[in-house]
Amino acid sequence: MKTCLVVDDSKVIRKVARHILETLEFTVTEAGDGQEALDRCRADSPDVVLLDWNMPVMSGIEFLRALGQEALDHRPKVIFCTTENGIAHIRAAIDAGADEYVMKPFDRETLESKFQLVGVA
Repeated sequence: MKTCLVVDDSKVIRKVARHILETLEFTVTEAGDGQEALDRCRADSPDVVLLDWNMPVMSGIEFLRALGQEALDHRPKVIFCTTENGIAHIRAAIDAGADEYVMKPFDRETLESKFQLVGVA
């Protein structure tokens, strides 16, 4: 079964994403900020990370940059999931290492198509 780490400071968003991803046959873990997510990736790298932009402690962009510096056996695919929709934000996310980008609010079909695009669905 594929694994997904849902990283968002909102418990509600994490719960919604978990529900959707479990219907897509993913094993889901959660993190409330980028530092917690980085620690989880070091311990057991997931297949994919669904990543929020704005979080306390370590933002999504900071997490992506830090992940790029890690010597992991397997680098997870990263899908940025945020309300930030400007071209500059999308470019910054891709430049920092994101594989795909999805806008909030999202639904099952949107997540499934993005996960297929990055090769994990």
